[in-house]
Amino acid sequence: MHDDQLTPMPESFLALGGGRPLRGQAAQAELRARYELCEDLATTLVPSAQALLHDDGLTEEDVLWRCHLGLAQPAAGLQPGEAGWVVRRLAELLNWPCPPLGEAA
Repeated sequence: MHDDQLTPMPESFLALGGGRPLRGQAAQAELRARYELCEDLATTLVPSAQALLHDDGLTEEDVLWRCHLGLAQPAAGLQPGEAGWVVRRLAELLNWPCPPLGEAA
């Protein structure tokens, strides 16, 4: 797919890299892949988060905190800041307020 056919990455995701400009196609492709992974993960978590809210009787905040705790584990394979971004995106998709997660960006 050509660059002009790709959905623009949100500034909130780009900020995870500290605002440093990326040089080269490989770096751009890696960033795009990380973004798509995180966006897909947030979208995939929507039904699970809704089930935790309704079936387990948790609050929206508790659901988001649990998701963050799981995603912040090294075994999740996310890079620094990505767990918080995924949870904030999940909150957006669910139209839930997101608690402060205690990490940058």
